[in-house]
Amino acid sequence: MQRRTLLLNALALAAGTASGLAAASARPVVEVWKTPTCDCCHDWIKHLQANDFETKTHDVSDATKREVRQRLGLADQFGSCHTALVNGYLLEGHVPAREIRRLLKDKPRALGLAVPGMPVGSPGMDGPEYGSRKDPYDVLLVQRGGSTSVYQSYR
Repeated sequence: MQRRTLLLNALALAAGTASGLAAASARPVVEVWKTPTCDCCHDWIKHLQANDFETKTHDVSDATKREVRQRLGLADQFGSCHTALVNGYLLEGHVPAREIRRLLKDKPRALGLAVPGMPVGSPGMDGPEYGSRKDPYDVLLVQRGGSTSVYQSYR
């Protein structure tokens, strides 16, 4: 009986470890709403994929994109060329993968992250057509009530 209990416990431990490893290796899925012709959105998606995120893309009109943004609770002043969701957090604009990983690790009580506008040098806005130009920008942590704080500055 003792041997059987030990064997069952070992199997349960192995199964738990295997499922834990599978969960740990799962790539976060970023669901993106963008217009079909936006090249910088395509480049931002490539940035995410290169940084081990899976993506699911919805090509929509500008009006639909605004509706999605409003439905998710983000004010127009934070708008950019694409809106996304990852693990319940909103992402607006050219948010670097590094800050998305930090957001998912820290799990703050917030609506999500935004990079308003389209700053040159941010992921997706950093192609050869921009030369080596890099504009300073902030990644904002957006609260559900609309207030923000600087999550990370890029200078």
